Amino acid sequence: MIFGLFKRKSGNTAIVERQYALLTAAARQPYLYTDLDVPDTVMGRFEMLSATLILYFRRTRASARPGQEIAQEIIDAFFEDVDHSIRELGVGDAGVPKKMKKLAGMYYGRLESYAAALEARDVEALAAALRRNFHPDGGDAAPSMVALAGYLLAVEAQLVDVAEDAVEIGQLHIPPAGA
Repeated sequence: MIFGLFKRKSGNTAIVERQYALLTAAARQPYLYTDLDVPDTVMGRFEMLSATLILYFRRTRASARPGQEIAQEIIDAFFEDVDHSIRELGVGDAGVPKKMKKLAGMYYGRLESYAAALEARDVEALAAALRRNFHPDGGDAAPSMVALAGYLLAVEAQLVDVAEDAVEIGQLHIPPAGA
């Protein structure tokens, strides 16, 4: 998926920008950070955006070709955003590829572990994976992440009913947390 990063963009720019903005807004909902134990840190925001994107990609995997093309462009936008953020944090040009490789590996590792738990609708397994990733140094004191796991499972269940038209025009909305 990351290999699409350097290819010429299609005419979907406005759609991709709109959908990516909706996804990042969903990942930045204050309730996630104040009530669902997502750390309000650079890595906490990366983790939450990754989890949100994973839900989006799981929804679009069965989409028609236009929806899948938009999904690919969104992953490209995500990694461009990560690259930009790394540079803003002061990582020099020489260190960016190494950091990008590490973060891409982290993202795809999460995709695999979250997908297994989501597929099984296993709130405990998902909570354990979220706890490991969102609070890697928390040990026994780390929050359980069961509430966030429940929210993500509920979102995935709701995304099944989103019309394909919404995907193709960049209007797939993630349900709000705490609603």
